[in-house]
Amino acid sequence: MSTTADSLDLEDFGARQVGAIAYLDGARLRRALRAGIARLMAGQEHLNKINVFPIPDGDTGTNMALTMHSVLQALETCRESHAGRTLSTIADAALDGARGNSGAILAQFFQGLSDATVDLSRLRPSDFSAAVATGAQYAREALSEPREGTVLSVLGDFAHEMQERVGDGARDFGELLGRGLERARDSLARTPERLEALRRAGVVDAGAEGFVLLLAGMHRFLTAGSLRERPEPPAAVLLASEEELAIDHGEETHRYCTECMVTGEDIDRRRLREELARLGSSLVLAGTHAKCKIHIHVDEPQAVFRLAEQFGVVSGEKADDMFRQQASAHHRSGQRVAVITDSAADIPDEEFERLNLQMVPVRVMFGDRSYLDKISLSNAEFFRELTTNPNHPTTSQPAPGDFRRLYGFLASHYEHVVSINLSTRVSGTLQAAKSAASRVEPRGRVTVVDSRNVSLGQGLVVMHAARCAQAGMDASAVVREAERVAGETFSFGLLRNLDYAVRGGRVPRSRKVVADLLRITPVLSTTPEGMVVANGVILGRRHALPKFVDYILKRIDTSRPWRVSVGDAQDPEGAEFLADALAQRLPKLATLYRAPLGTAFGVHGGPGTLVVSLQAADGDPAMLDPRHA
Repeated sequence: MSTTADSLDLEDFGARQVGAIAYLDGARLRRALRAGIARLMAGQEHLNKINVFPIPDGDTGTNMALTMHSVLQALETCRESHAGRTLSTIADAALDGARGNSGAILAQFFQGLSDATVDLSRLRPSDFSAAVATGAQYAREALSEPREGTVLSVLGDFAHEMQERVGDGARDFGELLGRGLERARDSLARTPERLEALRRAGVVDAGAEGFVLLLAGMHRFLTAGSLRERPEPPAAVLLASEEELAIDHGEETHRYCTECMVTGEDIDRRRLREELARLGSSLVLAGTHAKCKIHIHVDEPQAVFRLAEQFGVVSGEKADDMFRQQASAHHRSGQRVAVITDSAADIPDEEFERLNLQMVPVRVMFGDRSYLDKISLSNAEFFRELTTNPNHPTTSQPAPGDFRRLYGFLASHYEHVVSINLSTRVSGTLQAAKSAASRVEPRGRVTVVDSRNVSLGQGLVVMHAARCAQAGMDASAVVREAERVAGETFSFGLLRNLDYAVRGGRVPRSRKVVADLLRITPVLSTTPEGMVVANGVILGRRHALPKFVDYILKRIDTSRPWRVSVGDAQDPEGAEFLADALAQRLPKLATLYRAPLGTAFGVHGGPGTLVVSLQAADGDPAMLDPRHA
């Protein structure tokens, strides 16, 4: 059986025993909750490792920690002495920051606490007990298919114990919470008896244990700390690295853990729940009639976002690939380093899978409709929308929180995370990644590398780093190799239609007129610093592809071995011609990849754009390229 909360002790927040605690006001609530969050965050990695239900994707600890980190941020500026208003602040923050199934349930529990105490400036034990019962009921009602043996069971047992003790005359919060904690621990230990997936894996429910850790931290503070002191959450504690992951593949068949926020007036939550339930599984609908947080497992995230738009304004869309997370959570190779990138990188699907890569999606907007690049909007769908939608698309970098969520998850399963991102000279994505990396605990577990490339070139840098990681290199070696090849990776793009560059404001219409009159085709290329510039033209529209090949070969040393990636925007025949020509004319071709173009080049070039990226393949560690060993 898994280690439970009893063995995850932190140092006491002070050693002085306090007297009976007859009430909790806003200040005491904030301090106690900070202590509870510290205890929960300390168990983050342990919770990830025992995560089995509803899918063993190894992120329960990360999701609960991120949810409660949002609460911590809200507590930093909250000075409210009124208990009810303090709980309202906590509930709002938990809802806004809720991540994953466990985070959404926890947020709904706090919503119940808030609704039950809205008019109370101080909470007596009887008030708190009644609020906990409301919170437990809210949490259960948030799920479309509540299951026993999960955190719902522990919440229910905890609430029942609190009510019984108040009925017996309990008037001290320390004693009351202590008895409730004992009951919650007992309920946690019995979760494998209630849920077959837990019994098979030999663990307790991860979300339930996270809740017990939160209670344990609050109880320790109330009984051994000072109600006048503010406990500081410690950095996350690394637990034993040799602890085995719980493995149970369960019955989950949907790929994406999908979430968004819906804000509106008098949202029909019953109808929203019913319609969402038809789309997937593991549905949690948390929040109020004015603001709802949706969590659901589906294969088509965009269907969720489209449905949500019918009920209000949608924000905070995210979709995590649970199949990819599961592969990372249960990796059994000697790989110590995880490699991730953003969706501006264009990588062949088979290589993305083989190299166990992870991706944070860029946001793509057509007018007021937002998509998650390559998740809720495929490359083919993007180009169809580009040619039919009167609104020219814009792209925006992922929010730091998108990076941080994935960094925190991977850092709990690997020694180090290397994030290789879109060139800082063309986007703020790299800065968002660095901002997120600086906030991942423990510090120093994530390194962000500037690919100095876009599209296929960025993909080549990412793939090389991933091969290094799979070969067993440590983080410093992976970073060193990524930075080395970034300076020896080049891209060339043939823009055969300037209409989309004009629509996007990148090219003045007058230049398109001149290009059409002279029948010239612009060529874009990347610089060693990572800029994308118009660096030449192909004269004449006839035989443009052979001329493009000549153009490329004149700008590289053909005596060196090269990795080549060829991509197209809805022109597979053109890409095939380029691939064949380069294969014939590069005497030391190391590897040739084909991949569809995404938004990085496609948003400006449109359908028909062709891109060739090349990476010098000499100087690699022999283990990476057997043909040149």
